[in-house]
Amino acid sequence: MQVIADIAPLREQILQWRREGQRIAFVPTMGHLHDGHLTLVRKAREAADVVVVSIFVNPMQFEKADDLASYPRTMDEDLSKLNAEGVEIVFTPSVEVMYPNGMDQHTFVDVPGLSTILEGSSRPGHFKGVATVVSKLFNMVQPDVACFGEKDFQQLAVINKLVADLCLPIDIMPVATVREMDGLAMSSRNTRLTVDERQRAPVLSKTLRWISSQMRGGRTDYSELVLDGNDQLRAAGLEPDEIFIRDALTLQPITEQTTKAVVLAAAFLGQVRLIDNLTVDITPPTPSSSEEEEEEEE
Repeated sequence: MQVIADIAPLREQILQWRREGQRIAFVPTMGHLHDGHLTLVRKAREAADVVVVSIFVNPMQFEKADDLASYPRTMDEDLSKLNAEGVEIVFTPSVEVMYPNGMDQHTFVDVPGLSTILEGSSRPGHFKGVATVVSKLFNMVQPDVACFGEKDFQQLAVINKLVADLCLPIDIMPVATVREMDGLAMSSRNTRLTVDERQRAPVLSKTLRWISSQMRGGRTDYSELVLDGNDQLRAAGLEPDEIFIRDALTLQPITEQTTKAVVLAAAFLGQVRLIDNLTVDITPPTPSSSEEEEEEEE
């Protein structure tokens, strides 16, 4: 396994693989790897001949300096895990390599619409930072396929639109959320939970499952469902940040044409902000028998 920190040697190796006709898969990460990340790596291995993983904590996507400073950094452990997975290259650029002239005047990539709604509304500039760094990494690695987890549902939507709008020749492979045995979505931030918080954390996924079951049962009073979900979170000691019920394809409010919805949620547990989502197949409303009879009479 090669560990490369600069752009030139990375591109040199990529060019060699290209000449050999190798198919390249890419997994961008911010490190502090867990089984969710390693599942992405394994999916990447299935899709290509060689796998490149990046580890870079991107300052452009952090709104608060404290969050950036406290983000877990475990490079030695991460490299050991990736070596065990047989990864060919781990790209570990510094901030100076990624932003040699600083970020204030740096060219950025902004995906309109998707970047400023939902999670983007509560975290201004976050998705602009994500789209910019992913675009740079795509340009450096030039992969055939890139793997992203569905846990960050809106991020995946942003990346899909970015690739489509910029006509990038990259297949985006979504990978299902990897969960602990108790249902908690795996996240690098979970290690910051206290023992008591960790025991309560699965309530977030439990609440999502409850909302989803209500929707499958026919409930369409989405505002009330959100309020009920918030009550369940508070009862377990979590502080709700946001729950959205949206069309899974557009992330816009559900319409009569919606057949697949997504429930997106974020909640604070102590100092840790947890996120999760579930997709739900829903049936468009159909006229009741009485309505059909009235239509026939008319």
